[in-house]
Amino acid sequence: MATPLLVTDGYKFSMAEAGWPLRRETFYGSHRKGGLQVLPFDVGAELEAALPVAEPGDWEYLAANHYDLGAAFKAAIAAGDVTVRALPRNALFFDREPIFSVTGPSALVSWLEPLVLMWSYRIQVATRAVLAPDRLPEAVAVVTCERQRQLVLQTLDAVGVKAPPIRVDSEGYVQTVRGKVRELIAVVGDPGRLFEVGLRAATCVEQHLLALEALKAEGVLRTSHVWGAKQLGMVPVGTMGHEHVQRFGSDDAAFRAMVDRRPQRSSFLLDTYDTITSGLPAAFRLMAERGPVGDSIRYDSGDKEAQYRHAVALAKQYGVEPTHILEDGFDLPQTQRFEQLRAELGVAPSKQVYGYGGYLVAKTAPGPFTRDAVSAVYKLSQTGHQATMKFGNESGQGKQSVPGQPVLFRRRAGASGPFGVVGQHGESAPAGYELLSGAPALPAVDVVAARELATQALKLEPSAATHALVLDLKERAFSRSAAT
Repeated sequence: MATPLLVTDGYKFSMAEAGWPLRRETFYGSHRKGGLQVLPFDVGAELEAALPVAEPGDWEYLAANHYDLGAAFKAAIAAGDVTVRALPRNALFFDREPIFSVTGPSALVSWLEPLVLMWSYRIQVATRAVLAPDRLPEAVAVVTCERQRQLVLQTLDAVGVKAPPIRVDSEGYVQTVRGKVRELIAVVGDPGRLFEVGLRAATCVEQHLLALEALKAEGVLRTSHVWGAKQLGMVPVGTMGHEHVQRFGSDDAAFRAMVDRRPQRSSFLLDTYDTITSGLPAAFRLMAERGPVGDSIRYDSGDKEAQYRHAVALAKQYGVEPTHILEDGFDLPQTQRFEQLRAELGVAPSKQVYGYGGYLVAKTAPGPFTRDAVSAVYKLSQTGHQATMKFGNESGQGKQSVPGQPVLFRRRAGASGPFGVVGQHGESAPAGYELLSGAPALPAVDVVAARELATQALKLEPSAATHALVLDLKERAFSRSAAT
């Protein structure tokens, strides 16, 4: 069993071509919030089933859509060589604890992101079934597609809970998405100013295809989902994510690598280290050198309105006219507000576009189990021999990631200290703790213990090795910012 190569986001291909596809890297998966949760499947088995396979015509399709890929990328995908360190099946975990990590060729482990983020749906179903079974029926009463229904049934079977009645309402889902899209078009005036980035917010690929059909019916023709674009005759889009900037260790080096290695126009992601002091100046310096080729800037974390006002003023100083891309968590009220700002500051409509993920794909679906509900993430933590992390320092600790090759140590019964310690692969367990990552699958979820743990405020701390990595990376980031 494998997954078609094109079932990922477009920026995975551009970042691989502008990076080092064969370099060994580690990504880790975690939920930033949600409290105590249950892992109902074997991560290694799921990941093995998700590995990509190229189908006839894939390489030609990618090249025709500005994702022409070299021999290194193809070798990385063909290798299928990954190392997985994960919590055991039926384990309990908490906010910010590393659920799993994947190490392998950069292009391959990066490619997995949308698929592994979909796992958060099953985790939430299992958690509700174990911790609050009386509230389960309402949460899964209606689903978007037959595949989502099968995921619910498989998950409940895995935790030994009888499934309640489940109804599939694909048409209702499509109509809801279409209604939301029409509202957005009424604000921006042109569906060409909207695009879709919600593959990672879907419960499954089938659900996402339904959402794309709805968008296409309303005139929105661009999506980050490459396979979905091919199936429905849409346009795949995407240039740069945080992992690309982390690989190079600075905004300037990362932005230059993208434009040096790809002839297409680029979108510069601003917030990996600091939007105001690093991301924007680096982007505008490069854009001033390149001239008017259509480059754009993409906002993510922090105070976007303050960043936007600063960017418009700074762009005039540099003599550049970027396209502003606004997409992280955007909804109807935010779109209305930024259209007002655009008019106030004199930005042309063609120079401001909006991308929507969970707002169109997940919040339109029945049930409470969305990626945003637990803030599921899959982050680059080591590239080659160098640990790396995302700071997003304007937003405090909310989007800060874990560096290195993270593992989880769990406190033994009767010991004192934080319940969990985030350590590094190869590090000795602290006194009173044992390594949980890579442990054998548990026979079943201890429901009584789980419900007791769910009522407690349990602390998570970094190990000595993890703490040292964070301090070192913060010092490096501070030095770069001061130099800029």
